[in-house]
Amino acid sequence: MPSAVDDDWSDSDDEIGSEVETAVLLGIPDGTVETETDIKDAAVSRIGGHPAMLPSREPPFSSSQCKICSYPMELLVQVWCPLEDSPMDRALYIWGCSRSACQRKDGSVRAWRALRYNVEYAAKLTKKLAKKQAQQKTSLPVKTAPTTNPFLMQGGLAPGHFGLGDHVFGQPAPIVAAPAIEDEQEGASDVESVTSESSAQSLITAMASITIDDSPWRAAPSFPPLYLSTTSEYLPPPPKTKIPQSAHIEDPADDDSKDGKGVNWAFEPYENSLEVDGIFDRFTKRVSNTGEQCLRYELKGIPLPFSSDKVFDRLFPIPHQDPLPVTKATFKVVPAVRRSYSTASIPPCPACKGARVFECQLMPNLINVLRASIKDKDAQNLTDEQRMKVVQEVLQKKATSDKRGMEWGTCMIFSCEEDCCFNDHDGDKECWREEFVLVQWDE
Repeated sequence: MPSAVDDDWSDSDDEIGSEVETAVLLGIPDGTVETETDIKDAAVSRIGGHPAMLPSREPPFSSSQCKICSYPMELLVQVWCPLEDSPMDRALYIWGCSRSACQRKDGSVRAWRALRYNVEYAAKLTKKLAKKQAQQKTSLPVKTAPTTNPFLMQGGLAPGHFGLGDHVFGQPAPIVAAPAIEDEQEGASDVESVTSESSAQSLITAMASITIDDSPWRAAPSFPPLYLSTTSEYLPPPPKTKIPQSAHIEDPADDDSKDGKGVNWAFEPYENSLEVDGIFDRFTKRVSNTGEQCLRYELKGIPLPFSSDKVFDRLFPIPHQDPLPVTKATFKVVPAVRRSYSTASIPPCPACKGARVFECQLMPNLINVLRASIKDKDAQNLTDEQRMKVVQEVLQKKATSDKRGMEWGTCMIFSCEEDCCFNDHDGDKECWREEFVLVQWDE
């Protein structure tokens, strides 16, 4: 019979205590976008800068206007995020107003979803489906494709095309796929070569047809552009405690963690018995594991609430609870109420009337990154005399307060669950849709 010491301090503890990977992808800044090719490429995710439009017809400039002051807003992020097994190229655009008078008001942060039909990739998907159906009819085993990053460039472009490389929101797609069935490789070879060339050509055509040089988008206010790269979220395991061998512990919440991929970390029920803002405390602890994150992406996932405000109550409503008994005969201990995530209060997609789901959220560090990028740009443009004047004003406390700045804690984006694309002019080939935004402000 092994000793208690061996049980508590075995060599396997390091393996058990390894970090847990969640289903969340984190967007982090990755250097300045300097090449004009990348700036005009819609497949390059970015922080700040001007938008690289995906639709062939330039969207109305009013899309970027604040609903409070009607002034054009700065682009906060542009995210290249095509869905797996979808023939549509896809990107998200999120604008935010930095005017102080517009803070804490609905309409000062807006998000748009752009879709464009990719003919070549659609042909590849059709052929892939036909192969799969043929294999099922002949009872051949179908190899499941590995799970791919939703931010990868569709069409299998080699890293380096148009300067994409690691700077697309997602790691570059491997050029050589895993071994597959021989006849499938032969059948797909022609499609692969055509797809790569055609996809590259489609990007060239798109960048040539969509230029903002002579449009109001070029004159819009903007932050210096930065690459937005991605990384998986890893969380440390909960601290281990010594528990007597005779102790018997039952925790229904632990059942979720048996399915892997950090389900327990992805969502833990929120108790309605906190006198302090434990929601903000949990937010801070979660984000501190990767402090540089500017965006969290988990399509159809659960957002990370910033604080226990009205938005939190809206997404995690208080469930019905029986009234407390008042007589001694019926006295009992009532457990704390546990909240569950719900999108019932999120308005449906106005186009298809379908439900909306959580897709991503902006994080507080994005404000720091944008503020720092402006200071760096301003510092580069200052002469020595101007720098000296700024220093003197600060020392003499004559510097005026900045009346511009964003004050949100997080901005949650909810998009159409069906990723619908209805357009009176272009059928279902491309569209430009505004999605729903919930903002939790930094009190």
